[in-house]
Amino acid sequence: MARRQKSPVASGDLDARKATILHAVVTEHVDTAQPVGSSAVAATTDLDVSPATVRAEMVALEREGYLAQPHTSAGRVPTDKGYRYFVDHLERGAVGAVQQHQVRDFFAHVRGEMEDVLEQTSKLLSQLTSHTSVVVGAGHSRASILSAQLVNLDAHHHLLVTVFSDGTVTKHSVMDAAGAGAADVAEASRQLNALLIGTTLSSRIQVPSRADDVARLVREAASALHEAAPTIEGEQVYIGGSSRVAESFDGVETVRAVLSILEQELVVVSLIEDILDADVSVAIGSEHGLEPLSACAVIVAPVTLEGETVGALGLLGPTRMRYREVMATAQAVSDELTRHFGGEPGA
Repeated sequence: MARRQKSPVASGDLDARKATILHAVVTEHVDTAQPVGSSAVAATTDLDVSPATVRAEMVALEREGYLAQPHTSAGRVPTDKGYRYFVDHLERGAVGAVQQHQVRDFFAHVRGEMEDVLEQTSKLLSQLTSHTSVVVGAGHSRASILSAQLVNLDAHHHLLVTVFSDGTVTKHSVMDAAGAGAADVAEASRQLNALLIGTTLSSRIQVPSRADDVARLVREAASALHEAAPTIEGEQVYIGGSSRVAESFDGVETVRAVLSILEQELVVVSLIEDILDADVSVAIGSEHGLEPLSACAVIVAPVTLEGETVGALGLLGPTRMRYREVMATAQAVSDELTRHFGGEPGA
């Protein structure tokens, strides 16, 4: 038997009756993927009015742009404006006990460098929501260096291992034509730590100008790290469950258009950043400005470290999605990912 919906408190530009009807249409359409008729709305709400009265209100909602009628004599479906009103008036949801356990268990056992964790997190998000996920890491330009170790491989080859505050570990080869001894390599490693700890890839550092082997190794190692900066500063993008696009959309052309966007990493990063900059957690249909994604909703949640946004989680699905559950899942995973990297989760 269908669950009857309580009338929400009137808010915004809709009165309580219209708000209840719109909520019922969105909920029913999300569940069935079919246009919703007035009789179904009357049966699943506590308005205590006739289907004819509901029908009149649905016509008014259509006139105001919240609903659309795809076919004559058919029921109504929500428009982007209708979904926006629905989302803006949702009560905050929480993940269920089973999902909460899955998320906490995942982060209790996940291991590896930041890139590995982000990639695995994208897969987790897709599994939990059955939507395509996007995880964006902001690169390492803002992360400070925790340690820099120069390892002696042989007489002419050394390895610089650098650990960043965001959990990233990078490795760079340092060539040594002169062939410094093990003691000099160890001293160069000590001086590198003193020079680099607490700095970032964008920091200016003062390397020694002396002509001895230790100073030369320090200069070459620092140069190897900073010359590689452009390749390790850029955003990292991980897509999880791209195959779910075909399951989420009916039209072949829509599937192709969405997959085409997902293949363009810069576009995906810009999309996520634009949504965050707009200070919203959901962009619906045409709101995000990408025509190929006009049939999509994108849900985002930031990942913060030391008060700064260092990444974001995104979920992409049809506008007909279970917003409350998906938004709650995105926030729960974002909070745990923030904790994993030593930050304070959002409220």
